[in-house]
Amino acid sequence: MRRRDFLSRSAQGLGAAILGSSAVARAALFEPEPLPNKFKASDEVVLGKTGIRTSRLAMGTGTVGYGGRSNQTQMGMAPLTRLLLDGYHDNGLRFFDAADSYGSHPYVASALKQLPRDKVTVLTKTDTRDPAGVREDLDRFRRELGVDYIDVVLVHCVTEADWTTRYRGVMDVLSEAKQKGIIRAHGVSCHSFSALKAAAASPWVEVDLVRLNPIGSHMDARPEAVIPVIKQMREQGKGIVGMKILGQGDLRDKPAEAIRYALGTGVLDAFTIGAESRREQDGLTRHIAAA
Repeated sequence: MRRRDFLSRSAQGLGAAILGSSAVARAALFEPEPLPNKFKASDEVVLGKTGIRTSRLAMGTGTVGYGGRSNQTQMGMAPLTRLLLDGYHDNGLRFFDAADSYGSHPYVASALKQLPRDKVTVLTKTDTRDPAGVREDLDRFRRELGVDYIDVVLVHCVTEADWTTRYRGVMDVLSEAKQKGIIRAHGVSCHSFSALKAAAASPWVEVDLVRLNPIGSHMDARPEAVIPVIKQMREQGKGIVGMKILGQGDLRDKPAEAIRYALGTGVLDAFTIGAESRREQDGLTRHIAAA
């Protein structure tokens, strides 16, 4: 899928004012084109050079997630547990995306109790910025998740251009945790373009959670600026997991177009989307297959 040229469409009568009115209006300009490859949500992918094998689609648990809650956790323990289990059993989704700030660890733990641990990839994130606090987080996270190890732990929501020096102590704690087998890989969730470029330059980053969608909604920069940085990361063997694929809701009524775009960029190993019902989850898997 390719974004249509705004000016030529304007000449056909859409008008520049309409084009700039909202992200949703711009999304309406996309028209699907066939991709060269077939995809499935359940495709086994490898996250860079980490050796972690998981599903292409991760089940997100943090839609509007902050302050220990999210749209998913507000579903309740039984409904969210069932959604995760259905995703695993019926749609082949083996990637659970959690975070401390979402409050989703107990919900993921509830599902994990009924699944083989080695068949599920668990990714979570810490907002703590001091080394001692991160050590405590790792112990608490494992208790909350009911696991001996966590597959991927990210430093969450990093915005500082100098984060790789400012948070060196946190990075060292996560490196030590990997050496001890407490985690399998470490990385960062970027929320600014300068932080993203710093992540690309850092050999410490093994997995990066990047914001990507065709309209640049809630992204670090426009797609045409972000994609070359992601390509640089891929060349270094970093695992790339996409987020904000639906533009934090701005493309919720255009999921097929947004998913086709994400797949068509060729820069993501996997991506995470938070479904809020079985119907939404099944729809996401269908859109991936239809791309």
